Amino acid sequence: MDALGNPPGFFLTGGQACDLDGADQLIGSLEAPIILADKGYDADIRVITPLILAGKQVVIPPKSNRKVQRYYDTSLYKARHLIENFFEKLKHYRAIATRYDKTAVAFLGAIHLAACLIWLK
Repeated sequence: MDALGNPPGFFLTGGQACDLDGADQLIGSLEAPIILADKGYDADIRVITPLILAGKQVVIPPKSNRKVQRYYDTSLYKARHLIENFFEKLKHYRAIATRYDKTAVAFLGAIHLAACLIWLK
């Protein structure tokens, strides 16, 4: 998400896929100097290391079961509510919340359309 809470892009995965599968696709296209994410993206090899090597500041809280707890900026992490706000707005569109579309392409198109409407408000 950008500083206003708008997503830089979308990548559709299967329902059984974990968050990291989508992150693998989107990580290379991120241009922001600071990356905020939740604990689901606390993966050194797949997420954190590539972002640090790209010169990004990573603000991802460590999972509680980590052997070595990693520091993250808690004051920057508070801005992550903008991401949650965008998904909350997206779920106001009934076709997205209930996934009426039969094909992945149609569903992704509906997400893009709803995102455009949200951005225009």
